[in-house]
Parts: sequence; structure tokens; C-alpha cells
Amino acid sequence: MSSSSAPSTLKSGPPPPTPSTILLFPGPSVLLIVLNNPRGLNCLSTSLHWSLDALLTWYDNEPTLRCCIVTGMGRAFCAGADLKEWNESNSNARSAAAAGQAQQRVMPASGFGAISRRMGKKPVIGAVNGLAFGGGMEMVANLDMVVAAKSALFALPEVKRGVVAFAGALTRIVRTIGKPRAMEMALTGRTVGAAEAKDWGIVNAVTEDAPVDADILERAVVKKALEYAKEICNNSPDSVIISRAGIIAGWEDGSAEHGTQATNEVYQRRLNEGENIHEGVKAFVEKRVPRWVPSKL
Repeated sequence: MSSSSAPSTLKSGPPPPTPSTILLFPGPSVLLIVLNNPRGLNCLSTSLHWSLDALLTWYDNEPTLRCCIVTGMGRAFCAGADLKEWNESNSNARSAAAAGQAQQRVMPASGFGAISRRMGKKPVIGAVNGLAFGGGMEMVANLDMVVAAKSALFALPEVKRGVVAFAGALTRIVRTIGKPRAMEMALTGRTVGAAEAKDWGIVNAVTEDAPVDADILERAVVKKALEYAKEICNNSPDSVIISRAGIIAGWEDGSAEHGTQATNEVYQRRLNEGENIHEGVKAFVEKRVPRWVPSKL
């Protein structure tokens, strides 16, 4: 199974084919991506990075969708890269180097799982149901919000395998959890539990666990992520997109003022010319619920 039936309200047509995933639409404006390789702990192949990149690009461009959630099937969220593929790639690379040819595994610009370096337009929430190791942790480091089951585990164990977390987590976690804790994760490779990850600021909320074979939509971690998604979807889609862009601009740029200037230059006029800002103010004056329209940003 790779997907559920896409709703007929989609304006951009059905989502692109995405192997080893289940796609669900639990609400009219929400996309739920389930990584579906439980026997392989949802480790991702190089080709799947590109498939997920196409999927999230489609999500950003689909006007009826406002929020996305990512979770994993089985006991892992994502345990990182497919090390069997990586080992074969290393062997092929050595053979190619001996023959004077260049060969390497290449990810999209959006990084591991199309999330670890993603800028994007709309929010993606992680519902971390279990192991988030290596590349899985690199995805977590760049998610917009994170909910974790209480048995979820987080780690950057690359140093134990002679590799490095090159997909974006190193420079991002230092901004989230500070240098000493970032060094602890990256240099020791030790595992951090959900409660500790929440204390450190990696996680927004921790929920009860669910049986490994529980229905995806019945898992507490997914239910909490859906609560956040519903709150987001109740707000102006224009305001959500721009507010997210402003936070990312400050985080990526490092300067609060440069980030503010960049966000204002790109979005302020477009927001004022759109329908939703006028609808929001009018609804407040008329004491009614706003009737938002899909964002045209």
C-alpha cells in the first residue's frame, strides 16, 4: 500500500508516486505521510529522498493543503540511511575511483528525507513514534514542530560508524539546544529520551505510547500532532506561511533584523493585497469565524 484515496477537492491533481509510504488525508487541509518500511526501521534509500522531495513540493503547491505530518510505521520514526545501500555505494565508489570516475550518493537540496535542509512554504510536524537515529534525527532537527511518544529515542550515532551528520543537523541543533548539548549528541553519539528531548527544546510535546500495530490515526502521538495541525489550519493560511518564513529567516540568517527585513520585503505587500488579511479583520469586527481562502502566496 503506498497511498489512500486522495480527496476530490485537490486542485493540483493526485500526489506523485511515493514508494514505501502511506499517504493519508485525515482532514480536509492535512496531509499525513507514514514512512512504511517497518522491517527496515524506515531507513531511507537515496531514491526515496527524491520521491519525498517531489511529494513535499506538491504539498507546498497544493492550495487546499495547509499542514503536513510525518510519522513512521512500526517501532521507528526513521533510523537513518539504508546502510546496505551505503555500503554498496562505497564499494562502487572505490571501484569508480580506481577507474578514474566520480560516483557518489546525491540527495536533493531539501536534504535527508526532503526535510533535514528543507525551507519549503508550509509547516511540517513530526509525530515521532519511536527511533529517530542518524538521518531520522537530522529530519527532526529541521521539522517545524515535533511531538514524541514517551518511548521515542533520538540520537546522532554517526561517529560510531565513522561517518558524519552532513545533512544539516549539526548546524541546526546548536541553535536549538545550545553548544554543550549539541556537542554531547554529536561527539558521543548517545541516545536521548523523549522527556530529555522535551527539556532540551527538541520536542514540543510528549504523549503516551501506542502498540506497534495500533491504527495510525489512533496513536496518541499522531492525535496530538493532528491537534496542532487543526489549530494551524484554523488560522489564516497567508499568516501561517509568512510567520513560518519569518522564524526561519531569523534562524537561518542569524540576524533578527536581517530576517525581519527580508520577510517584510518579500511578503508584506503580498499579504496586504491578499483576501485573507481583509477577511480576518472583517470577521473580528463582525464577531464571526473567518472564512479563509486558499493562500495565493
